[in-house]
Amino acid sequence: MKTMHYRACNLCEALCGIAVEVEDGRIASIRGDAEDAFSRGHVCPKAVALKDVHEDPDRLRRPLRREGTSWHEVSWDEALDEAARRLVEIQGAHGRNAVALYQGNPTVHNYGALLFSQVLVKTLRTRSLYSATSVDQLPHMLASLLMFGHQLMFPVPDLDRTDFFLMLGANPLASNGSLMTAPGVERRLKELRARGGRLVVVDPRRTETAAIADRHLAIRPGSDALLLLALLQVIHAEGRVAPGRLAAFTDGLDDVAGLVADFTPESVSAATGLEAGSIRELACDFAAAPRAIAYGRVGVSTQAFGGLCAWLINVLNVVTGRLDAVGGAMFTRPAVDLLDFADRIGQRGHFDKGRSRVRGLPEFGGEWPVATLAEEIETPGAGQVRALVTSSGNPVLSAPNGARLDRALRGLDFMVSIDIYLNETTRHAHLILPPRFGLEQDQYDLVFHTLAVRNTARYARALFPADPGARSDWEILGGLAHRVARGRGIKARVLAGAMSRLEPRGLLGLLLRFGPHRLRLRDLEAAVHGVDLGPLEPCLPQRLYTPGRRIALAPQRLVADVARLRATLDAAPPQLQLIGRRELRSNNSWMHNSERLVKGPERCTLMMHPQDAASRGLVAGQAVRLRSRAGEVVAPLDVTDAMRPGVVCLPHGWGHGHADTRLGVARKRPGVSLNDVTDDGAVDALSGTAVLNGVAVEVSPA
Repeated sequence: MKTMHYRACNLCEALCGIAVEVEDGRIASIRGDAEDAFSRGHVCPKAVALKDVHEDPDRLRRPLRREGTSWHEVSWDEALDEAARRLVEIQGAHGRNAVALYQGNPTVHNYGALLFSQVLVKTLRTRSLYSATSVDQLPHMLASLLMFGHQLMFPVPDLDRTDFFLMLGANPLASNGSLMTAPGVERRLKELRARGGRLVVVDPRRTETAAIADRHLAIRPGSDALLLLALLQVIHAEGRVAPGRLAAFTDGLDDVAGLVADFTPESVSAATGLEAGSIRELACDFAAAPRAIAYGRVGVSTQAFGGLCAWLINVLNVVTGRLDAVGGAMFTRPAVDLLDFADRIGQRGHFDKGRSRVRGLPEFGGEWPVATLAEEIETPGAGQVRALVTSSGNPVLSAPNGARLDRALRGLDFMVSIDIYLNETTRHAHLILPPRFGLEQDQYDLVFHTLAVRNTARYARALFPADPGARSDWEILGGLAHRVARGRGIKARVLAGAMSRLEPRGLLGLLLRFGPHRLRLRDLEAAVHGVDLGPLEPCLPQRLYTPGRRIALAPQRLVADVARLRATLDAAPPQLQLIGRRELRSNNSWMHNSERLVKGPERCTLMMHPQDAASRGLVAGQAVRLRSRAGEVVAPLDVTDAMRPGVVCLPHGWGHGHADTRLGVARKRPGVSLNDVTDDGAVDALSGTAVLNGVAVEVSPA
């Protein structure tokens, strides 16, 4: 018997609708849902590979305990009881902060895990919190917090109605969009050009997106903030400042004018590697376009001046009147208003309320930069991390200087991982608690509906009936929290107990019912192809969370950091700089165990410009050694003029060569880890975000 089921792919931010055909309890096919209200049939290769993960014989389905180098299945009660007991013992002996929690990227795709991870945090009462945020979008969150009053108030490109899209450090044809949920983004960009609009990409590499753009500016890594200051200088000098209605509720317009005055295109040309005339032309074209967007992503956020980049992109949109304007950078009003919910529970965000124990880096939103995790494990003293809980994360491959973190994890007194794989990180755990995977759980995306280019909503029940021996993320987190709460006092017990009784579906129903669109969960469930709630609409100043509901255009913390940037103007760049790259068939570190996604030519290659290869006597295909201050790896060389001279590029998420994992497919094509050569000592001094782009490296024959 065949049945058809509709839901959204849960692997990346795009929320592509999928049609899953099931025959006799097994997946027969997965294809794009042509009737999906948002994606209109688009999917990428990863969606089809959901079948591979669901059926993967390497995927864990029962708790595992490590005894020496051997793993043995144990019952859920035994595993949860032991995990809670060890965590409580370590906190009792060494203090609450001796237990750390790390949350990976998949957490935000799972609304049950997202909600119940907070229950565990509250129950553990530890300040040792880490996540993938500080190797990704933290600068954008910081800019949103300081300018708009809420860390989750991201401006989203109104892609379908713009005339000019300025894109810095982003490659949505590979990522499917990031902080810009836009399924079918290639089609949308082609529609932009078909209606007479323009796409300009600023990136050291001619990426897949740059290849279809009207213009590509191959900037020197790490200099985007200088380019943005120069664009603002031209706009001010030529009298093109036009904030429009934003001026009535914006503070700091005059401060910005004074700040950018001496950052002329000529003064930044050498540092950015771009001609002054090209910078001036870009500024004028952006200002003259009827509707325009400036947008940046991982390439600008994970660099030494990521905080300034995120801020200056917003400033550029404000001074030209493109913030909160049709065809510009707008704000969503999703069915579940995550901003309002976070505000009600006191989670607007905060910054620098404390400094990390060893290096003194600032906290953000209660979390420490993950670049500090290894040193916090290694360094003795009060507050030393002695136990770690990881949830859906693989920081050995995703955090800077992963080799150091790999060594540090061996020294923990106790580690427990909530994960579906025995991978490069979880192999160090004493217990692994595997949750059900995507298709086995109901689905609503709290985060990425908040970042979508249209207001949309979609809910789906679990496609497969629950295995009585399996548990969802929220059940694992809730069960662990409930056990930890024993002996923690009435408040902790009440919190853990109440949340354990209230399932995520019930809480979601309340959030939808009292959200801005007043949806009922049963109606949304019946709309199997999702619902379109309309285009983004202007909402400022009412949507602001700042005092007086005013945009803070020139926050002092950000303005003061410009002096650090100014000091780099005359600095000689390294001979070679390393940047990362994302690929359409990869999803960070955890989709390489699918044969259909990794087959074909080697993809974990080091890209280098022909001039750089020739000057070093290197040829395409040979093995080369890539070395930085932090470490070295050996990878095959790909010689291509897609690279800017002086820049090399390695994809992230690879490095599956460890023998003690259970990743049969991935180990056959292991690649090497980009983060074995990124440096945990290098961070954006303002935000604490890891510097993963612009790393000084050397390349030689292996």
